[in-house]
Amino acid sequence: MASGAHVNFFAGLPLNRLAWLRTSNPFLNAIVDSPKARWVLYKDGNLLMESDAQESGKLTLSRLTSEDVKPLLGPAPYFAQGKNPGDLADNDAPILQSARIHGPPVAFLGLLEPDTGGKIGNVLPSSDFSAKADPVSIAARIEGSPFFSLDVTKLDKGEVDKTLQQSSIVKAGKTVEFVDGRAAMGHLTQVDSAIFAESRTLVDWNSRTRFCAGCGSPVYSQWAGWKRSCSSLLPWADNTGKEPCPTTSGLHNITFPRSDPVVIAVVVSKDNDKVFLGRNHRWPPGFYSALAGFVEPGESLEDAFERELWEEAAVKVWNIQFHSSQPWPFPANIMAGFYALGDPNELINLDLDNELEDAKWYSREEVLAVLNNQDGSPPFKLPPRNALAGVLIRDWANGKVIVGKQSQGSLEHGQDVHDTSSKPFRNFF
Repeated sequence: MASGAHVNFFAGLPLNRLAWLRTSNPFLNAIVDSPKARWVLYKDGNLLMESDAQESGKLTLSRLTSEDVKPLLGPAPYFAQGKNPGDLADNDAPILQSARIHGPPVAFLGLLEPDTGGKIGNVLPSSDFSAKADPVSIAARIEGSPFFSLDVTKLDKGEVDKTLQQSSIVKAGKTVEFVDGRAAMGHLTQVDSAIFAESRTLVDWNSRTRFCAGCGSPVYSQWAGWKRSCSSLLPWADNTGKEPCPTTSGLHNITFPRSDPVVIAVVVSKDNDKVFLGRNHRWPPGFYSALAGFVEPGESLEDAFERELWEEAAVKVWNIQFHSSQPWPFPANIMAGFYALGDPNELINLDLDNELEDAKWYSREEVLAVLNNQDGSPPFKLPPRNALAGVLIRDWANGKVIVGKQSQGSLEHGQDVHDTSSKPFRNFF
């Protein structure tokens, strides 16, 4: 579905998320029963992967069917659950829209559609799933595979192992295992990486968001895993002697998934021949990368870029220009990649926040030598190409980007970028 010219790993939006149907109880319960539905499983944040004995060392994303996972889901209905397991909530109760109160955490990720040539396919208006419609027959007409995530962390290990061993994947001769997400990165396709980024972020958010920020009561899942609401709002909640939760009068503390913005800062010399790289104290020996940091309250992305360079290395920059962004599901970041110009003759100072062990300017030739010798014994190491920092460094080193020159929709050619770094007023706020 993505139409941009540059798609990073973990991005690309392969699933039609059908966000307007996350509140449709009939739709969600119907597609769980669809033979086309597929499930990605997590345990302690690790992703279920599969391998074939004939392809040693190769892992792929496991896509289980609904029949495979139903022993783990608990009794139907799976969404719009009432007070007791097996109870169906009133369709007209907004506080129970797509609520999942019983059983392990589940999230609806979207629909993986057939190739439509870049065009968004099934519109599926919510009116199709009104109380008068037959959701099963409508869901049967859906083209593509509905995707769900399932977190089995708190389920009995023996029950999970038994279910997996009886799954269609294992019966087909495959082996399954839960793999750390960072280790899985090198095995994922572009499509699967985006499914992983969405699902892992939701699994992590649902597992960590357990209590209401307004009153401290436990929260429960709504909107098919995309919203957490205060349990004091449930029709059967006993609130005797309690102050009303702030969420009873608005959206003040109802919780939705969040992504924390991070800037990736690649600084090059004015002649575009050198790049500034640093290494953190915690990184593996010899590893250098672009500097990065979280955006703080009251900052624009450009402000954060300038501050991080100054705090970590006392480097001043100008001509900041955007390259691309990348979701980073460890656990929930959105990385924004920028270039800027800097002066290699200025003094580097690492004693401000003492975050860096070392930082220096490298020539294009030195960087290219490392990139062309990653499997050998290079003098230093660089981030991989599936990380945004690796993309930024490679695009500069290979001449795809000329920092300080920019045309509409391209970083390669065009007019000079207007330097606003010294202006007392840029954007309001």
